[in-house]
Amino acid sequence: MQTTEIKTATGKHSKIFTGVDFTRFQNCLSAHRVVIIIDENVYKLYPFFKNFDCIKIRANEKNKTLETVKNIISQLIELQADRTTFIAGIGGGITCDIAGFSASVYMRGLRFGFVATSLLSQVDASIGGKNGVNFDGFKNMIGTFNQPEFVICDTNMLATLPQNEFIGGMSEIVKIALIKDSEMFDSIEYNTDAILKRDKKILQELIEKSIRHKADIVRNDEFEKGERRSLNFGHTLAHAIERNSDISHGFAVGTGIMFAAKISKHFDLISTGNVVRIKNLLSNLGLPLHTDIDGEILFKTIIADKKKNDDEINFVLIREIGKSLEKNIKINDLKSLIASFK
Repeated sequence: MQTTEIKTATGKHSKIFTGVDFTRFQNCLSAHRVVIIIDENVYKLYPFFKNFDCIKIRANEKNKTLETVKNIISQLIELQADRTTFIAGIGGGITCDIAGFSASVYMRGLRFGFVATSLLSQVDASIGGKNGVNFDGFKNMIGTFNQPEFVICDTNMLATLPQNEFIGGMSEIVKIALIKDSEMFDSIEYNTDAILKRDKKILQELIEKSIRHKADIVRNDEFEKGERRSLNFGHTLAHAIERNSDISHGFAVGTGIMFAAKISKHFDLISTGNVVRIKNLLSNLGLPLHTDIDGEILFKTIIADKKKNDDEINFVLIREIGKSLEKNIKINDLKSLIASFK
């Protein structure tokens, strides 16, 4: 078992456990009572959770809304949950986001933790304390910064993950490698076939490295004022794609990474050879390299994004594999770049 701790400047303390059975989450509980918010599909797959008070949700982007939070709060009231109640979110990234946000606002805040059941959640969504819901189709427009007390990452649970969700989760691992760790990128390139076969040893190593990198970033920048913004690499275009299609977050991030790589090349930050490496890796993993959504539609969505500042958009780019930087791009320049992206 590996334990990674996040202690922030605000005194928040979060522990992430990997290489441990998901049932161990009970050992992390010290509250008088736990209420579980759980993805209905996970509930069907793992009868273990039927021993607890459970609020089941349908975990998809369309349900990641204030209306779902309202329904959860109504059920918490019916269950007579009080300030001593602990909330456990069991599921992928959407479930953890909703559970963390609901716990943060119910009775002005309950303690909470996660059992992350998807690859995307284990390496990204459940780590770092960003909890939120969508509003009018805009990703995570309403949310909180509030750390889970624990996150359990049981890689054995990935065996029940549909292949598309597994591949989508790999986009976040590639993202971390591109902004923080060139050797990790090399490893993904070399082991692509084994990764797609879900080799446990390789996956465990990649998950643990991803968690360590993200934890380091969050410790230094809990509220996304500086370094933490690097984790948005590939996400600006990805969120626009998600708003205008039914494409999953992970697949949209794959396209967003390709776009950010091409912009990095446009500004002469990386070589053509590295763009080709990124393109080949994404393709070999089964992630999409382009989108058929009209460029004008994507542009209008992006300029409504929370990263916009006056006539510029803050973009995370890479200056080489393993090193990121931020660049403010003029709105008109961005419009041309989107139009040229195929």
